[in-house]
Amino acid sequence: MGKEPPATDPAKIKTPKGFKVELLHSVPAAMEGSWVNLCADLKGRLIVSDQYGSLYRVTPSPVGNSKIPTKVEKIPADIGEAQGLLWAFDSLYVVVNKGGKYDHGFYRVRDTNGDDQLDEVTQLQKFTAGGEHGPHAVLLAPDGKNLIVVIGNQTKRVDYKTTRVPPRWGEDHLLPRMPDGRGFMAGVLGPGGTIYKVDPDGKNWEILGVGFRNEFDAAFNRQGELFTYDADMEWDFNTPWYRPTRVCHVTSGAEFGWRNGAGKWPSYYPDSLPGVVDIGPGSPTGVSFGYGAKFPAKYQNAFFICDWSYGKMYATHLIPTGSTYKAEVEEFVSGSPLPLTDVIINPTDGAMYFTIGGRKTKSGLYRVTYQGEESTGPSRPDTRGEEDRAVRKRLESFHAPGKPEAVAIAWPQLGSPDRFIRFAARVALEHQDPSLWQDKALGEKDPRKAIYALLGLIRATASDPQHQIQEVNQELKGKILSALLALDFSKLGDEDQLDYLRTLSIAFVRMGAPEEKDGLALAKKLDAALPGKNKTVNSDILQVLVYLQYPSAAAKGIALLGLAATQEDQMEVARALRMLRAGWTAPLKKEYFSWFNKATGYKGGMSFTNFIENIKRDGLAMLMDHDKVELKEILEFKPVATATALPAVKRDFVKQWKMDDLVGKLESGLKKGRNFEKGQRLFAEARCIACHRYGNDGGALGPDLTGVAGRFSPRDLLESTLDPNKVISDQYAGVVIATDDGKLVAGRIINLSGNNIMVNTDMFNPAAVTNVDHRKVESINISKVSMMPAGLADTLKEEEILDLLAFMLSRGDNKSPMFAK
Repeated sequence: MGKEPPATDPAKIKTPKGFKVELLHSVPAAMEGSWVNLCADLKGRLIVSDQYGSLYRVTPSPVGNSKIPTKVEKIPADIGEAQGLLWAFDSLYVVVNKGGKYDHGFYRVRDTNGDDQLDEVTQLQKFTAGGEHGPHAVLLAPDGKNLIVVIGNQTKRVDYKTTRVPPRWGEDHLLPRMPDGRGFMAGVLGPGGTIYKVDPDGKNWEILGVGFRNEFDAAFNRQGELFTYDADMEWDFNTPWYRPTRVCHVTSGAEFGWRNGAGKWPSYYPDSLPGVVDIGPGSPTGVSFGYGAKFPAKYQNAFFICDWSYGKMYATHLIPTGSTYKAEVEEFVSGSPLPLTDVIINPTDGAMYFTIGGRKTKSGLYRVTYQGEESTGPSRPDTRGEEDRAVRKRLESFHAPGKPEAVAIAWPQLGSPDRFIRFAARVALEHQDPSLWQDKALGEKDPRKAIYALLGLIRATASDPQHQIQEVNQELKGKILSALLALDFSKLGDEDQLDYLRTLSIAFVRMGAPEEKDGLALAKKLDAALPGKNKTVNSDILQVLVYLQYPSAAAKGIALLGLAATQEDQMEVARALRMLRAGWTAPLKKEYFSWFNKATGYKGGMSFTNFIENIKRDGLAMLMDHDKVELKEILEFKPVATATALPAVKRDFVKQWKMDDLVGKLESGLKKGRNFEKGQRLFAEARCIACHRYGNDGGALGPDLTGVAGRFSPRDLLESTLDPNKVISDQYAGVVIATDDGKLVAGRIINLSGNNIMVNTDMFNPAAVTNVDHRKVESINISKVSMMPAGLADTLKEEEILDLLAFMLSRGDNKSPMFAK
């Protein structure tokens, strides 16, 4: 197959002035795999893991002395496939996210005979997980006595002993949630990714925070505050429920609101917490604070976060703000390709080490040192916000049952201007016996305190029926609604109005619809406030009116749809109106369904079109037969065909290409002289565009290739094109469904509806859908064969393949050096 090229040249990696990047080890794929995780032992040696293979111990060359080579040795212990590594308590702790050989689990690895070789492996906890959103990092808690374990949203909850999050799990959607437009994780309930504390023997597990999508790593700052970098769902781009990758401050009892599909909670919900800073699209991997680095003070205090997709490491500069933080973000390391997987500061030499690799891409180990003129003396702690954090931490000391004194201490803080303090106060109350504070909540006259107290009371006394069926206390329900009705909505500020509407919604979800007279009184109160000046308040009022089936919601909703300036705002209104069955007139129906024809021109992530179609499908239930006749032209509207829908150009077979045929041509063939327009045309002719998004065009069945240069080298991209079965991401994997009548259906699940599973069986034909009755399913297994057919490049000539690769690697820039003559 030719000589394997080295990892990305450090000379092509950008850093701030004064910093130096060294490539210490270019990982030979055949022998050492692709590295995704690292930690340091007490001697300053690094321990790294191949994503699909073994662990290795690396003795880096001394800083400033390249004459002594970096030494890599395989660790003899029979363990690997780690996505979490930590040296603590004279042991190596390993979190395995199964790649094939080892079970998902939390392991302790020891040297039993003092020969400096790890030889004993003990599984402390088995995880039930699947895929890339499984168990990830392990880190040392600030007390030095416990460990923190980071788990993604495809991992079932551990049998925990205690929890700082009140265990009243809920989806808590007022209107029916739409699953992902393509079926990804449909049916998986919250609270999603979880962060635990556990003792060194892996016996006593405590939940610290929940509601993440796929947080890969976490780290503590000097003040003992925990931070993580959570993932987005790129298929949600340009929808109102898209949440960018973001840094989260994980306080005690935190809930960050991940729910599957379109059910992700907005960051303003009072029963969740907001992120510290939004980063944008990406794939979060390793994180680390800069403490111990021989860097300028600014970077010692920075929270470094890695993005695998776009090949960037950011320095996040945290700014204490009340009891939490804001942040300024700076690009610290970037390159192409640079699929960053992990980062640490080695306390022995004060250098930063990071790895690139993952999904069998070319891997390397790098070191970053500072060579500039600024002082690298130890930085000073930032003491701003200490008093506010002390208030919050005192409240957090009551995040456990059996502490009745919490009521008196927490109550005044329900009205705090600091949202994190209010959150901590409510959680403290929810942990206590509701009989201790129920009457106080029902009688509270301060609007903000009342809203938070009533929210806590609903959550503490009633369950979301999707998680637990519980008899509703009808007397208490009536008292809670009376207390909410007594508040003057018109005199509340925007934030309190949103909290009020959320509290109402939780009451309806967990306790059921109000009595007719209460519902009517509430609807009249809210109808009078619609429309207001705040579009988010308007949207949440509309949802409540739709839930109550209040007739004016139709006309007012259509008015909001017309006023909405962005496609996201329009989708939010259309999504609510899809469940309204009252108040519709013929003109209003016409305007509503005409919007869907307008929306065919909107762009979004891979699930975008399916989301729009699902909103429309639900809305169609409002139509009578005569409506369908009158609206026939609108309902049967067909958009103008785009490049994605164009038929493939028939091309003659050229050759069954192998890596050996082309790998030697990559370096010289992609340096210059390529043709952008030809590569763009071939992207369509070779049917890449049928399944892959590139810029604003393309299909939704495969990964978005716009930023592929940030994570794949030319060699990796070529290999994925010629051998699509080598690495299949979970999000794009097909399934094989076996039914009780002996049938097999292979394809991708694109939607779920009741007992019906919709499976696309031909990625080139979105209409090729087979319906499977869930009640007849015997098994659903992940397919080991990619949905992408092999041989798509076999109709291309050598120069055409190079033009196609150059186009994909260009990020759409026709002025890239690859296209220079």
